[in-house]
Amino acid sequence: MSQTDPQLREAMNRVRIEVGKAVVGQDGAVTGLLIALLARGHVLLEGVPGVAKTLLVRSFSRAIGLDTTRIQFTPDLMPGDVTGSLVYDAHAGGFEFRAGPVFTNVLLADEINRTPPKTQAALLEAMEERQVSADGVSRPLPDPFLVAATQNPVEHEGTYTLPEAQLDRFLLKLVIGMPARTDEIAVLRRHADGFSPRDLARVEPVTGAAEIHEAQRAVASVEVSDDVLGYVVDLARATRDSPSVQLGASPRAATALLATAKAWAWLGGFPAITPDHVQTMLVPTWRHRLRLRPEAEIEAVSVDAILSSVVRQTPVPL
Repeated sequence: MSQTDPQLREAMNRVRIEVGKAVVGQDGAVTGLLIALLARGHVLLEGVPGVAKTLLVRSFSRAIGLDTTRIQFTPDLMPGDVTGSLVYDAHAGGFEFRAGPVFTNVLLADEINRTPPKTQAALLEAMEERQVSADGVSRPLPDPFLVAATQNPVEHEGTYTLPEAQLDRFLLKLVIGMPARTDEIAVLRRHADGFSPRDLARVEPVTGAAEIHEAQRAVASVEVSDDVLGYVVDLARATRDSPSVQLGASPRAATALLATAKAWAWLGGFPAITPDHVQTMLVPTWRHRLRLRPEAEIEAVSVDAILSSVVRQTPVPL
């Protein structure tokens, strides 16, 4: 039975409440995961150790009622450990494909930058095409499918920088900062009262695949005017003209911004996206897609600051 947009939005908003039973003070990150799910994208979560990145994804996947698998990315992880591989079956006298952990709804790729580029690349087809190819056969992944990858920004020993092709597969990059003092006290109170991050029984599934599919279709139907389309293009072109930027936002980045703005507008109950929706989603959608010039990196210029400047200087359609 199909549901109305208000009913679907209510279901999505209940996800925030359920995740809040396990994770404190990360409402923005939960919303980002919801937006990526609704826009059929993937999320890169960046933050120092101990800010609940893994707990956030585990709680989110439980709240949306979907299967989840966690892969700890390590230097010795092989591509077949992610996608699966052909295994010889002595009884059948031939090879059969044994599916890897990527065959799930929510894949938690923990510390993705700790594995070599060869293994990172094993996710490229899965993230873009929603399938895995082996021995000339393409096998579709479950739907919905979301990759939520984590990485640590401060540790460099034993890490591999994600290449542009890999970064471009992520719809959003969410930066998980340190909690506010009141939130940190609330975290300690929960642990003092016996909360264990390994036990998520208190987080209840409040939606499922059918509702998520309906919500995704509703998001896709959000209207966009020609003026707003032109605004997105003007913002992308402005990043390419920035003196601090070597590689600006591509047409793919522009379509990604359109998708995230649609999802944000739908969550807010708007029938069409406005420049405000575009501005809100610009930084998390584009911060990982720009490459700075070497001199800008030496001067510690922030990509977020450049994007904020682009927003201020680009004329907004009336």
